[in-house]
Amino acid sequence: MLPYPSLQVGRLLRASTSGFIVGCQVGSINQPSLGALVRVPLDGGYQVYGIIQDIQIDDDGLVRQLVTAAHVDASVVADNRYNRNVPVEMNALSVGYCQGDIISHLLPPKPPLSLDTIYLCNHEEIRTFTSSPRFGYFRHLLRMKEYPLAEILAAHLQQAYEAQKDQNPQWITSAVQEIIILLRDDYSTLAAVLSALGDALPQTWQEGR
Repeated sequence: MLPYPSLQVGRLLRASTSGFIVGCQVGSINQPSLGALVRVPLDGGYQVYGIIQDIQIDDDGLVRQLVTAAHVDASVVADNRYNRNVPVEMNALSVGYCQGDIISHLLPPKPPLSLDTIYLCNHEEIRTFTSSPRFGYFRHLLRMKEYPLAEILAAHLQQAYEAQKDQNPQWITSAVQEIIILLRDDYSTLAAVLSALGDALPQTWQEGR
C-alpha cells in the first residue's frame, strides 16, 4: 500500500465519480498547483486520484466592500487572506484509483466523501501512478471540455517529468507520442497541446527525447 504523504492540502467539499472539489485555506495553495496529482485515501486501502484542473478564489461580502475602498491597510489584506471563512476551491478531475497495491486508470467505482482529506502526491507516488506504458489516464484529461486542456496537460506533464526524469528520462517522449496518437484526428487540439508543451518543457523535453 502506498505511504501517506505528510502534506495535506484540504478537505473534500463535494464529489462525483468523475471529479471532486477540494476546499482549503489560502495559505495552503502555495503547494498544489494546476496539473498537480492529488489523492484521497479512503477506508480499506482504497484511494482516489485526481489532477487539479482549476483553482478558484471566490469573493465574499467584505472583499466586495474592500475593493472599492480608497486605501486598504496591509494588515486588513493579510487578515482577509489568511483568516477568511470562504475557502479556496480546487477542482480535481478523477483519473484513477488504487485498491491495495493495484493502481487502475479507470474512473473510481465510488467517489470520496465530504470532509475526506486530500493529499498532494510526492515524486514517488507520481512515478508509481504515471509509470504505466499505456498512459490510460490521459483519456480522462482529453475529455475535458470546460477547462483549458492544453495548459493543464502541459502543467501536469511538466510536474510528472520532474518526478520521472532521474529514473526514466524517456518518459516524456513516450507520453508525448501517446498524446499525438490519441489526438491524431483532432489537429487543432493537438497543435495547441504541443505548443503548450513547448512552453512548459523548452529544455527538459529536448533532453528526454
